[in-house]
Amino acid sequence: MVPTSNGFAPEKGYFAGALNGIDELSSDGMPRWDLIEFEPLLDSSNIAVSQWNQIGCTIRDNYDNYGGFVVLHGTDTMAYTASALSFMLEDLDKPVILTGSQIPLCMLRSDARDNLITSMLIAGAGRVHEVCLYFGGRLIRGSRATKASADGLIAFDSPNYPFLAEAGIDIRYNKNALAKRSRGRFCLTEFHQASIGVIKVFPGIQFRLFEPIMTEGLNGIVLETFGTGNIPNYDDALLPLIRRAFENGTVVTVCSQCQQGTVKLGAYETSSALTAAGAVSGYDMTTEAAVAKLYYLFSRGLEADKIKDMMETDMRGELTL
Repeated sequence: MVPTSNGFAPEKGYFAGALNGIDELSSDGMPRWDLIEFEPLLDSSNIAVSQWNQIGCTIRDNYDNYGGFVVLHGTDTMAYTASALSFMLEDLDKPVILTGSQIPLCMLRSDARDNLITSMLIAGAGRVHEVCLYFGGRLIRGSRATKASADGLIAFDSPNYPFLAEAGIDIRYNKNALAKRSRGRFCLTEFHQASIGVIKVFPGIQFRLFEPIMTEGLNGIVLETFGTGNIPNYDDALLPLIRRAFENGTVVTVCSQCQQGTVKLGAYETSSALTAAGAVSGYDMTTEAAVAKLYYLFSRGLEADKIKDMMETDMRGELTL
């Protein structure tokens, strides 16, 4: 990112030159590295399924040439991309570390330098065998990451899973939290376009406004509910919508608006009807992980009933059962 008359925007070729000004990247102990720059460069707000596929395909095409990968990414949608790559890159046996900065590298107080150097050291150490997000001294499982601050230098959190590592004077790995090495053969599942929506429940929400989208063309919905999966039942409008979605083959996954804790459908009367209407529990998955997982499962061409079963199954360490 560089300053323009319309605010910060990505500039082709700038980053390669900026890296040459960071002496530590050529120091003893730093892994050898190459830079691949995509065209066009995008603000992360514009990153979607096609860009996830582009990143995944680049890693696949270079998988045998490198011991690890660092993906430089804007912070706004970094957690979505981390979750997407976690599902796309199957039987991963090398570190894939996403990182970025809250303050652009061109600015005096940028946090980019430390995030980049530490991410490259982690990627070169070979102790991680999964998709992760490193930011502000914390290494987070990709499928557990969520952006927690818009202006703090510790911008990401892992609400329901321990950090995989923390970087202070030393990089301290949490061995018990790291994914075990895969014995399968690495492969990439590219995502297909799917119609997926997110509905956030709030006091006074008028569910009838969502009737027009409840069609056979809607593949999946992530429903962000109160607490452990509770919904308002003052107008009896939501459950008929859920039943209609169920009949149309739409997969409705219930997540919580609370960062910590898990969905427990049936714990309260206001949540038990969701199960009867055909919704499935997202347990303690982040919304980012739930959206990415739906894309992944639909891209595999699975039937709706199988997808519902898999949404309640831990696949990439994204949920706790």
